[in-house]
Amino acid sequence: MTNNDVLRRLRYILDLNDRRMMAVFALGGREVTRAKMSDWLKKDDDPAFAECPDEILASFLNGLIIDKRGERDGPKPPVESWLTNNAVMMKLKIAFTLKAEDIQELIALGGVTISKPELSAFFRSPDHKNYRECQDQVLRNLLRGLQMKHRGTGAPGTAGTASGDPPANEAASDDSTDGTDAGADGNGAA
Repeated sequence: MTNNDVLRRLRYILDLNDRRMMAVFALGGREVTRAKMSDWLKKDDDPAFAECPDEILASFLNGLIIDKRGERDGPKPPVESWLTNNAVMMKLKIAFTLKAEDIQELIALGGVTISKPELSAFFRSPDHKNYRECQDQVLRNLLRGLQMKHRGTGAPGTAGTASGDPPANEAASDDSTDGTDAGADGNGAA
């Protein structure tokens, strides 16, 4: 998964508008402009699309941890310059206060079953003999499970598309106070 995919999905899962997204970035120690953020949230085939660097996603995830759990005492941890799926999963685990069973349940909601030993291998140090690299499918299913838990399923406009991607109009919404920009028909038209 690309950093842009993770950022788009988290925006949709948490129903964040531009103002809230910028506030989460600020909590993570990164000031971003609305225009730059919009470029990161665009679909890959859009001419204005810009790749989201690891440092940017790490700042957002650190801000999400602070937003969800509060600021911890002491100095802020340094922002990672290189992110793996394992690191993204660890940051999501911390931000959403997830235990191993919770993560297993969320991944299962996404359509994959994973054992506790398989899961713990993702959170080990890379030099540990039982370390295992988190594949895109596992992270994608965790995010899909979070989406199902936080946004629900079955209700029009809340479950995303069949692939689990957020609807296109959700990825680049304006900064309305409730985080939505859909009109009366749910497609952005009034």
